[in-house]
Amino acid sequence: MTGEPTPERMRHALGHFATGVTIVTGLADDGAPVGFACQSFASVSLHPPLVLFCADHRGRSWPRMRGQGRFTVNVLGHDQRDLIARFGSAAGARFDGLDWTPSERGGPSLPGVLMRVHCSVEQVHVAGDHDVVVGRVLDLEDGESGRPMLFYRGRLTVTERRASSAADEALGDAPEAMDDYWG
Repeated sequence: MTGEPTPERMRHALGHFATGVTIVTGLADDGAPVGFACQSFASVSLHPPLVLFCADHRGRSWPRMRGQGRFTVNVLGHDQRDLIARFGSAAGARFDGLDWTPSERGGPSLPGVLMRVHCSVEQVHVAGDHDVVVGRVLDLEDGESGRPMLFYRGRLTVTERRASSAADEALGDAPEAMDDYWG
């Protein structure tokens, strides 16, 4: 199917690209924790260590945290739909009753995530209705092990554990060595 890239066609076509699901957190100027669900997160560079995320510059969280110059990307595991419900909605108190911890190097650290990337804002580029935020990685923090939460074709999804195959066994790969392999 071909045609003009309308917003509907863009959403449909680009929905075929699976992305990880994150919660980007930071602090507002008054010190209040803020955050939002974000599927547009990527690694940019190893030298220097840079990542990026895209955020609606009209949203209710990113504009409040932008002035502090720091943020944390919390990478979600497959069983964290509760965090998506909190941070992906346009309403509601995202941090009320949530057991989060402050980070010295970024924004609030959320519980049970796969990993955290603590950053300082390096550059912000306006791109249409979003800001492309490039962050310098200050610290990386391993979290829980497990399968990632993915966003694919307009829905949250998870991967299934790959079963060992005859080829794996011929190479001597024991099932224990595949614990972190999902595909």
